[in-house]
Amino acid sequence: MADFSNNIVNQRFRALFSELEKNNLIKGKSDIADKLDTYNHVINSILKSKRNITVDQLSKLFEHYRINSNFMFGLSDEMFLDGEFPTNGIETRFTDERKFGKTANISLVSDKVRAGYAIEHQDPSYMKNLPKFSLPHLSGKNLVAFEIDGDSMMPTITQGDIVVCEPVERGTPIYDNHVYVIVTDVLVAKRIQQIKKGAEPKEFRLISDNHQVYQAYNVPVEEVNQILKVKCRLTSYAIS
Repeated sequence: MADFSNNIVNQRFRALFSELEKNNLIKGKSDIADKLDTYNHVINSILKSKRNITVDQLSKLFEHYRINSNFMFGLSDEMFLDGEFPTNGIETRFTDERKFGKTANISLVSDKVRAGYAIEHQDPSYMKNLPKFSLPHLSGKNLVAFEIDGDSMMPTITQGDIVVCEPVERGTPIYDNHVYVIVTDVLVAKRIQQIKKGAEPKEFRLISDNHQVYQAYNVPVEEVNQILKVKCRLTSYAIS
């Protein structure tokens, strides 16, 4: 049987597959096979150097995951276009604000930089350097999208989903039992219930939809640095 292990494109595909899988951007061979319009056994054969990846499959790979073609041909070590990390195969179009003005109105906080957001979200330079994208019919300024890690909000929000949120301005009402992203020294997506003393909330009770596994807990209002209302959810899971 032929051995295609010396093919640089196949070598780079194996490295790319490993990176996508490690960061939960694909859920195995079937996920990427679907995007490349092929079959599990074909992906398996490429990974095992038993066949070459085709030009058509490469084209679909570039389209769906924003892969740097120079990386695939061994001409660059930069795996993704413009250094931007993709997000679970969700096909939104990232833009450069210097070229497209204000059309890119959503800042993406990936799993890799989520911890930094909790500390630096009030720093304009931090927010400016986040990748930006836009979605049809989703307007508004200062929208922020977060990549979700964990299963505490299942089945409402699943591992790897992206929630697009709008920061809650001071004085804006918060609605009990709605889903928000709450920023303290960490960042979580939960349902909120307000625990009031008089007219003012003193604590927020944070509730997981996966309540059989995750217990609700209270957070004092003064420990909350930011609250963002979840406006929509992006998911890479197909409707069954």
